[in-house]
Formats: sequence, C-alpha cells, structure tokens
Amino acid sequence: MGHKFEEKTISSQPIYQGRVISLQVDEVTLPNQKTSKRELVKHPGAVAIIAITEDHKMILVEQYRKALERELIEIPAGKIEKGEDPKATALRELEEETGYTARELHYVQSFATSPGFADEIIHIYVTQGLKKLETPRDMDEDEFVTLHECTLAEAETWIKEQKIFDAKTAFAIQWWRLHRF
Repeated sequence: MGHKFEEKTISSQPIYQGRVISLQVDEVTLPNQKTSKRELVKHPGAVAIIAITEDHKMILVEQYRKALERELIEIPAGKIEKGEDPKATALRELEEETGYTARELHYVQSFATSPGFADEIIHIYVTQGLKKLETPRDMDEDEFVTLHECTLAEAETWIKEQKIFDAKTAFAIQWWRLHRF
C-alpha cells in the first residue's frame, strides 16, 4: 500500500490539551500541491473486551454518553494509560467496570474508531475463563454503569432498537456471532 495520497504536514497548532484528548489544527500539502487544514483529535488509544460467560451470555455495561446525550449499552472498554500494555488495560477495565476477571484474555483485532479526524485505535480482546471477583475493584468515581448479561439474540435486538449504537460493540456482537462459543 503506497502513500500516493499522503498529506505532508507544513505546520501543527495545538488548540486544546485535555485529560483524555488533545486537539490540533495541521496545515498540510495535498497530493495536488494545494494546501488545506486538518482538525485532528489525538487520543492515547483504548481497549474493549468481549466478555462471554460460561452460559453463553455477553457482559455489557449501560452508561450515559454525554456526546450523544443518551444512554448506550456497550462492551466494557477504557482508555490506555500512558505506558500501559493494552492487555493489562483490558483486564483492569474488565474488573473495574464489571466486577469480573478472566483467566485469559486473547487479542482479537485493533481498528481506528474515527480515522477522518481522530487517531484513536481500539484493541479488542475476548475473555476465556470469565469469573466474578470475590471483592470487586473500585470503579472510577465519575463512572456510573448498569451491568447487563444478554444472549446473542438479545444483543442483536438491542442493535435494531439502537440501544447498542457504537461501532466497537456492534463489531463485538458480529464477531461473537461468527465464532459462537
């Protein structure tokens, strides 16, 4: 795969540096030698976990998403901390968000969430040997979630009803459908 459409950065102007993301505006040279501006969101990356119980139910979390001004049902997920291994992040987020742990986590796939304006990459893992923690880890103090356990059929209905409305969870459910374990 070549770089025939590469946009070369002329300059980059930081606009905002937040706790989770930063925003910058880059001036770029286009393949036709004209210039343009690109508004870019920088993100440290995230993980998400396909957590399947022994009785073939998926663990999902329902939480309010301010950007959409509504609640969504999603697979457990979270931001990778600086220097943290994504697999370690996945286990930590699984434990914090759900009160479950896993004997093993297996890497499934990584993908860009919104490559038109953000560099966020999400790494998907699937659990093996899922079990409830005897002493659940403390959740983040600004996170409020409701746990759900659902069958594949219920999850697919929630997609149709748009209760499940994000790409990582839709991906996870389709992956589950293909692998049926």
